[in-house]
Amino acid sequence: MSLLPEVSAPAVPFSIELYPPRTPAAAEVLRETIRMLAEQRPSFLSVTYGAGGSTGGDSLAVLRHIRQTTSVEPLAHLTCVGNTYAGATALIREFLDADITSFLALRGDPPAGVGEDEAFLGDLESAAQLVQLIDRVQAERAPYTEAAIPGLPGAARVQPRQRAQIAVAAFPMGHPRSRHAGQHLDALLAKQAAGATLAITQLFFHPDVYLAFVERARAAGVHIPILPGIMPITSPARLRRVLELTGEELPAELA
Repeated sequence: MSLLPEVSAPAVPFSIELYPPRTPAAAEVLRETIRMLAEQRPSFLSVTYGAGGSTGGDSLAVLRHIRQTTSVEPLAHLTCVGNTYAGATALIREFLDADITSFLALRGDPPAGVGEDEAFLGDLESAAQLVQLIDRVQAERAPYTEAAIPGLPGAARVQPRQRAQIAVAAFPMGHPRSRHAGQHLDALLAKQAAGATLAITQLFFHPDVYLAFVERARAAGVHIPILPGIMPITSPARLRRVLELTGEELPAELA
């Protein structure tokens, strides 16, 4: 299923990111929230997994609920942080078995208190590698199908296999670990080459930053859609945590 909006979708396509509930009461509230959100016809509902390097929360249960009770496409977050090839492969197969075929492949952030030099990433070193792994697992699971050719007994036409829809992160303000100004664009091109079908931006504060980034990305050869990520600021503490993870400064007018 394409993550691009259908003809009947709202004039301005949008998606919403959800967090797995931590209590039964929160799970009940989330189910009602999903019902109301689905009525607004978002392009997809994404569900986080391992935010900040943690592994808490039952994201698969939320994804299954979205698939079974709504017509909205569920999208599963996957991260490289702390994951092995074997573990990530098993998790991808579990999602695919539940008919979850859309993913957001992220490198991920180490847990609080764990430094970049503490080898917490595991086997997967980049989001591009995770994109390749998702595509490979999907290919192994359903390599191709055949259809008979009328009038030619014994002949068959190979049908294109179903491909997973894979979103990745883009960085309009540059990646905090970039070694040079264009490295984040090189990384986005690598993700696209690996099979990414959609990009969602990380932090930026001004629309012109996003528009200029899209222009640079297109000039560099990025042709997949680039959606702007929008995060409502619900608390100063939450905003401070985002700034810590991204290495960005708070604009004076917002402060």
